[in-house]
Amino acid sequence: MNTMPLSGVRVIDFTQVMMGPVATQMLADYGADVIKIEKPGSGDLSRTSLPDDPAGLLGPVYCSLNRNKRSIALDTRSAEGRAVVLKLIATADVVVNNFRAGVMERLGFGYDELSKINPRLIYAVGTGFGLTGPYSHKGGQDVLAQAMSGTMHRRSDAALPLSIYPTTFADYSAGMHLVQGVLLALLQRDKTGRGQRISVSLLDSMLAAQTQEAAAHMMRGREVNWGAMPLSGVFETSDGAVVLVGAFKANPLRDICTALEIDDLSQDGRFASHGQLLKNKAALHAIFRTRFKAGTTAHWLARLEEQDLLCAPVRSLAEALADEQTLINGMILEADGEVERVKVVGSPVHMEAAPVTIRIPPSRLGQYTDAVLAELGLANATAAE
Repeated sequence: MNTMPLSGVRVIDFTQVMMGPVATQMLADYGADVIKIEKPGSGDLSRTSLPDDPAGLLGPVYCSLNRNKRSIALDTRSAEGRAVVLKLIATADVVVNNFRAGVMERLGFGYDELSKINPRLIYAVGTGFGLTGPYSHKGGQDVLAQAMSGTMHRRSDAALPLSIYPTTFADYSAGMHLVQGVLLALLQRDKTGRGQRISVSLLDSMLAAQTQEAAAHMMRGREVNWGAMPLSGVFETSDGAVVLVGAFKANPLRDICTALEIDDLSQDGRFASHGQLLKNKAALHAIFRTRFKAGTTAHWLARLEEQDLLCAPVRSLAEALADEQTLINGMILEADGEVERVKVVGSPVHMEAAPVTIRIPPSRLGQYTDAVLAELGLANATAAE
């Protein structure tokens, strides 16, 4: 632990659900002492996100976001609880929250108050839409950020209905941006000796993810849609599906036709230029769909790869988790938990000198209250009731 990149860094974690917890988990994975403050009796909302855990308070969603942290149960609205928080802040390097704007201030834990206690404190805030402005007090949530950032409106085919992206991309990307902010602030503190407030929002993270598309719109007034490129698409095979990206080659259509064992359509006037390809994409894809349906996924992948074309099978999550590459990359972590064996996805950042393990399995609510209060020289009974 003493050699981990963030060993010696203490994080006081007020976060819940996903954006905040995924950020503090990464800090914890690389050695930070993350003390997770939870509401007595209920705790983080993600503890009960799925109604399938007989224990009620340690489900898989919570486990996926809260390894390597120490949970303490604390009534932060009581005088005793407030005193504990302030004592923790005096020992901390970082405090993280993802409440709506103004909540921490009403609790008496705003940046202005806490920085007086600890001028070196890095105060990290995750919001839905920003600290100020017309949406600052609006409840932030992943799907809302998809909608308000323009991401949901953009799809590979305008004929497709608007829909919700089923993975919490906004929460995850904002959480990773929050980690970056904390690490940058720690580096700057080494130079200045002082902490600072940093903030990340779901909206900003989703806008940042569209950086190429946004620049094209603002500078040229044109749309860039990588999913709508005429030589890219998802095609069903006789036993599954293949995704094909026809790009980064002198004549990708010719090579696709070679792989599919059909005439060279790049010589067809309908497909002879990028403009014509866009105009006649539906006709081209109809030809592709008929051909792909005539063979298996394995057959077409082999044929496409012979032509050095970018392609992959379309897999289920179960298949992806069981893939040999996933296992070789060390992306599955397992450990004996408090209720059952924990199996979760690991960190995508692989450091040879700091491998990520489950040092502390996801905690029961308040499991470390006594230990943390003892470190502060306090009794549990006055703080966590």
